[in-house]
Amino acid sequence: MIHLFNIDEMYFVTDINSGLVHVVDEIIYDLLIDEKFKDENKFSKLYSKYGKETVEEAISELNYLIEKEMLYTKETNIENKIKPAIKAMCLNMTHDCNLSCEYCFASQGTYNGEKGFLSFETGKKAFDFLVKSSGNRRNLEVDFFGGEPLMNFETIKELVEYGRKIEKEHNKHFRFTITTNGLLLDHEKINYINENMDNVVLSIDGRKETNDRMRKTQNLKGSYDVIINNFKNFVNKRGDKDYFARGTYTSYNLDFSEDVKHLRELGFDKISVEPVVASPNEKYAIKEEHVEILKKEYENLAKYYIECSNNDKKFQFFHFNIELDGGPCIYKRTIGCGAGTEYVAVTPNGDLYPCHQFVGQDEFVVGNVHEGITNDQMISKFKNVSVNEKAVCKECWAKYYCSGGCHANAYNFNKSFHIPYSVGCELEKKRIELSIYIKARS
Repeated sequence: MIHLFNIDEMYFVTDINSGLVHVVDEIIYDLLIDEKFKDENKFSKLYSKYGKETVEEAISELNYLIEKEMLYTKETNIENKIKPAIKAMCLNMTHDCNLSCEYCFASQGTYNGEKGFLSFETGKKAFDFLVKSSGNRRNLEVDFFGGEPLMNFETIKELVEYGRKIEKEHNKHFRFTITTNGLLLDHEKINYINENMDNVVLSIDGRKETNDRMRKTQNLKGSYDVIINNFKNFVNKRGDKDYFARGTYTSYNLDFSEDVKHLRELGFDKISVEPVVASPNEKYAIKEEHVEILKKEYENLAKYYIECSNNDKKFQFFHFNIELDGGPCIYKRTIGCGAGTEYVAVTPNGDLYPCHQFVGQDEFVVGNVHEGITNDQMISKFKNVSVNEKAVCKECWAKYYCSGGCHANAYNFNKSFHIPYSVGCELEKKRIELSIYIKARS
């Protein structure tokens, strides 16, 4: 299987099974459309455009690539030789929040349940569970999440200290991440986070009007003016350590590239702005009718991205980061995020879920930090979902880039892990093409 696309008179061929990407001449591109190179009745029609000798030479080049297994490669017989082990954990420090964001998937931090804070004792049990369940994996990841995790800041500090203690005892290494809305960021917290967190996600949607439309404080006022200086101070002190200014775009700002530009002009050089995932009944939802508009907007963003790279204003955009030289093994590319098998979420009462987006849906509880995994039946459902078991994905050129998409989105929209969220698929495929194009231009 191959995929053809062109952008700005650059022609690309991706070989799906091998992962190879070819930047080709127009004649090669034309010969591959409808596989003209295999049929003289088809390719002879190109003689008038390119000349017979040139066409035949191009066909010879194509046959060489096929012979050397660089095009139309056979699908690999994928055998899972990796023993699943939990290596990452989303730790919900609070089921509470000091913002009231309209589009919040976590129902303003409560996950449709009671408010609550994770205790140090429950957090310790979660760390112990992760160490015990990680097998021979040395590098482990913990994401301090919420609600708003900084509302439980003292417990975070205690847990980081505990993690550093037990990692030495068990030959592990913890990599810590925190996601924050910024309301409580002060000098003390900024200094602590920069010293102890390997990655930080700063939640802001972009322009003031964009941000304040959806991200409101508890008194329903906009949050932009409260958080922007906190975030700028944080980034100024962050140095070259990882972080992302992470926003969500909705139907209200289909021109989201302007929000990316705004964040870049403020000095943020690591940015992620992603589509809201919401019921089509919501006014702010991204719908099928928006897809073509958004594809054009991603093209606008790609042009801006390249311009910045050429003018010493280079920045990272999360969805334009693509690994073409290596990346995960083929098995990992078929199963994706590892929800339930390599990754779990922990609630303040110690319940375990396959990922944070299932929290609050009781049928997805897979265990607790005291007893470990107890719902093997649910875990099996996640183990057995790969791109080659999804009818739509199996024939899709992008399957080894997106790994079949988000399980939660598939389930929430289609009540099945095997039917992906179609709007997300279309946008992801456009981002992949543009990422390859940007890579080729760099």
